[in-house]
Amino acid sequence: MSATRCAVVDLGSNSVRLVVFEGRGRNPQAIFNEKAVLRLGRGLQDSGLLNPEGVEQAVTVMNRYHAIARAMHADPFEVLATAAVRDAANGPVFIAAMQQRMPGVPIRVLSGEQEAEMSARGVLCGIPEADGVLADIGGGSLEVVQLAEGQRGAAQTLRLGVIRLAERAGGDILRARALAEADLAAVGWLAEGAGRDLYAVGGAWRALARMHIAQTGYPLNMIHHYTISREEARDLTGMIAGASRRALERMPGVPRRRIDDLPFAALVLRRVIRATAARRVVFSADGLREGWYLGQIPASARAQDPLLAAAHELAGQFGRDPALPPALRAWTEPLFPGETAPWSRLREAACQMSDIGSHDHPEYRAEQAFLRILRQPGIGIDHHARAFLGLTLAVRYEAEPEAAFLALARGLLTPEAVQRATVLGCALRLAYTLSAGTPDLLAGTRLRVSGALALQLTIGSGVFAGESITRRLDRLAQALGLLATTEMAA
Repeated sequence: MSATRCAVVDLGSNSVRLVVFEGRGRNPQAIFNEKAVLRLGRGLQDSGLLNPEGVEQAVTVMNRYHAIARAMHADPFEVLATAAVRDAANGPVFIAAMQQRMPGVPIRVLSGEQEAEMSARGVLCGIPEADGVLADIGGGSLEVVQLAEGQRGAAQTLRLGVIRLAERAGGDILRARALAEADLAAVGWLAEGAGRDLYAVGGAWRALARMHIAQTGYPLNMIHHYTISREEARDLTGMIAGASRRALERMPGVPRRRIDDLPFAALVLRRVIRATAARRVVFSADGLREGWYLGQIPASARAQDPLLAAAHELAGQFGRDPALPPALRAWTEPLFPGETAPWSRLREAACQMSDIGSHDHPEYRAEQAFLRILRQPGIGIDHHARAFLGLTLAVRYEAEPEAAFLALARGLLTPEAVQRATVLGCALRLAYTLSAGTPDLLAGTRLRVSGALALQLTIGSGVFAGESITRRLDRLAQALGLLATTEMAA
């Protein structure tokens, strides 16, 4: 991957954030991420002006961000301003002052349409197949966007950001509910989200997700792709929207800096769920900034599958022979007759990643490979797929599926997925033992399933059925519920 860096500042109504990305690969790799809460949009509803205290603080913060971008040699470095700046009467004056302090740095005041487009691109960066409605909440606005099988449709900007809505309602949660219902009712196409997914973006909603993770004891502390049912989301948002400040302070996982915003964030999410009749809420950590990043990379990179792109990068970083993963994919294919496209994609990714522990300590390879996949940032897969791949690679490195550290994966997977991961992991373990991690030796072997599991070995290929081979073949056959045989071929 290229070492080229780029950086973007997201100048929102509530906070300002700098993110520096490394490289120009398909998956954004953030190497620096810093946020400051300025609340530029506070008081905008009544005064029509940016919050003076926030404007004053912005000078210091933006000077720092500019210095960081220069010191990290980020190019391009760009500032994106959203609802508060575009709606404030003194927004142009503010931007002109920033431009004087940072000459040559592009500062773009995004329209609602541009903000929605960039947010949609960001969500599709991590969830390429997204289908339903995207809702991105900030301090000043709510962007809602149609998504149909990975394609962006209609979009609308509403004055339902958490700061804006609280001020419109005079702090009254019941008044805020009426305003949210009226604004959402004007967007007729939201009803087309019925039975599909709602993709929730924005810091206020990520805070709700963190609270739900803390309250339920969910095994993976990761917001991106965290998914809850419509009923769970309604229960969560109803509880938070109706809670007093004192009650909120006592809840596990509550972020102190967002405590005043949480009831309004919960109320808007609850109203959006009702307007869309979505079946699930899928939280996305990707949004505006990742959408900007995708605009910086070549079209050929944007078109790649994010999971397979990440798998190839990991193989290049840790693997010993780039020709082996494709050979492994073909070698394991007889074990999975009638395999669907999603399962095939995961098997391909597992084969690509299957050598990532080659440089780790032998005693810790299984656990390290498992954790590396489970916690890898920037991969466009859900939590269940992470668990599947992690379990597969742990078994490939000789972990028993019942190992204590794999309890997390077992808790996220169905019995069918656990069994499939176990089979694939055992197959990869056998393949590496046979081939010493080389495609040349693997080419002298073949698996065949026909009432039993047969391992065919080519005479003179350098491969023989020693004790370790027989033991691992038996383990694979056991996972398949079959007997094992070995055949010699000329």
